[in-house]
Amino acid sequence: MEVQALKFFIASVTAAGFGIAIAAFGCGIAQGIGLKSAVEGIARNPEASGKVTVTMLIGLAMIESLCIYALVVALILIYAHPQASAIAALFAH
Repeated sequence: MEVQALKFFIASVTAAGFGIAIAAFGCGIAQGIGLKSAVEGIARNPEASGKVTVTMLIGLAMIESLCIYALVVALILIYAHPQASAIAALFAH
């Protein structure tokens, strides 16, 4: 039973690590593309910089929230699983 709990914990930590890495990579790429497009739009039409900046900031916040959701799911995978007591007892020795 303890070996299964440890394997489950290792699988949860691995899945959480890969999940947050993929989410951070995707969010970083999306934020870079969004920022590039906003700067290009401001360069073409400087009078619209206020509207473009506000829209860009809202978009960046939405993209960042996706990465935060991935972090929450990763933390749930690590800390809120059914065999937490067995794993804690295993590491207590």
